[in-house]
Amino acid sequence: MVIQFLDAFILLTFLMTMNLKDLWTGIINELSNETERIKLITWFKNTVILSVENGIITVGLPLPFFLNWHSVHFAKMTLEAAKKLDPTIRQIAYEVDLTLGDSDPRAIDLAKHFPEKNLARKVPKKNEVKFVGGVVSKILNPQYTLENFVIAPENRLAHAACLNVAKYPGQNYNPLFIYGGVGLGKTHLLQATGNEILRNDPGRVIVYITTETFVNEVVDSIQKRNMDRLRNKYRKVDTLIVDDIQFIANKDRTQEEFFHTFNTLYDGGKQIIISSDRPPHELTLLNERLVSRFESGMIVDVKMPDYETRLAILQERCREAQVFISPAVLEFIAFNITRSVRALQGVLKQVIARYEWEHIAPTVKMVSEIIKHSQKEVKMVGFVEDDPTPRGVITLEQLIDCVSEYYTIPKTEVVSDSRVRECTVPRQIIMYLAKTKLNMSLARIGENLGKRNHTTVMHAISRVAEKLKEDHQLMRDINAIKREAGMH
Repeated sequence: MVIQFLDAFILLTFLMTMNLKDLWTGIINELSNETERIKLITWFKNTVILSVENGIITVGLPLPFFLNWHSVHFAKMTLEAAKKLDPTIRQIAYEVDLTLGDSDPRAIDLAKHFPEKNLARKVPKKNEVKFVGGVVSKILNPQYTLENFVIAPENRLAHAACLNVAKYPGQNYNPLFIYGGVGLGKTHLLQATGNEILRNDPGRVIVYITTETFVNEVVDSIQKRNMDRLRNKYRKVDTLIVDDIQFIANKDRTQEEFFHTFNTLYDGGKQIIISSDRPPHELTLLNERLVSRFESGMIVDVKMPDYETRLAILQERCREAQVFISPAVLEFIAFNITRSVRALQGVLKQVIARYEWEHIAPTVKMVSEIIKHSQKEVKMVGFVEDDPTPRGVITLEQLIDCVSEYYTIPKTEVVSDSRVRECTVPRQIIMYLAKTKLNMSLARIGENLGKRNHTTVMHAISRVAEKLKEDHQLMRDINAIKREAGMH
């Protein structure tokens, strides 16, 4: 009798999930009539309907910053779409649920649901890009688009900001300041935004320039006593895109010119997009007036993506190049190249080139040779051919076993909901090592440790990192576990 009741309950839950998913699919279909595909994929990825009760539809959002954006930009149209499909709905509410992800049965695969149409995109050719002042500027690379930028938690906000700027240049996010380490996709975002602005309005005048080139032009203009020519170029554009602004540090005359150029454009409602290797407040050698201007706009960062995203980037680039490379090879590259996205794509380009020249399918051995010669600082982890499991690196399961044995606690207790200190500390250590040594995503760590959510895992990792600064016993314990697990 109990079993029959449980079976009926499971079936009812399944049917309710499907009904809510069908409703959400219908709502998103309605939204697609007035919302661009790329916006839907960016802002509705991994969103679900949590419930429909008493006339209130509650929508689950996977990340906190989605909440404000949906409330401002999508709430009204989402509610109207919901009312069309279910007239009993009168109100919409949002809840952030950090456990939402691709594996959630309620989520819709929007990329598949709205496949990209095979239409030639209008991208600017060299002779279509307009410049002013008679000074040659670097031309936007049409291969950089916002659609072929692989979105991940580490760059989602930056991508969304660029999307908004491309749609509404000079309005919401001005200036837009993007910062992050070398080779993480800043230049892609800058140029893709410029391309998207031109696609929306081919008549716009856009200048993309590196800071080094700007500095050289200022020096040249001073020497030739022709500053007006330089000012005409940069102060009469619709959008100014400047890459690597940190190189303007300690160059007072260049900073002065850029400050006045910035003010002229900003006061005229023109869009300014800037990239740097660090946030404005860390640009200590820059004039405070410039830093203040940068901080007045939208500041977003890009970080090195985790293993899953690195693999997705490789798969996307293979799709664009229309080549097939075995999953084992792509996984090997994604696992070993962790320094930058640029290095990741550089290795893939070499692999594809070898494939096209020699007409031999790439193997793990071949790729390991390429990495050995082109990425000398990389200490590779070997793979068995056609088996993506790394040699010499333990799995999360083995790490859990190792920590459980070290603390003499049953494995079932470590992954349980127990809050006693004897279990929580080992569990936090596992989370910390899984992230810092195995480079696993927070979602995967939480999924394998009692289905804990993203926030819980992040808090545990931060707590261990903070305690390591002064808790010498904890440091000794973690070092002992790393030695036992072969992590050194």
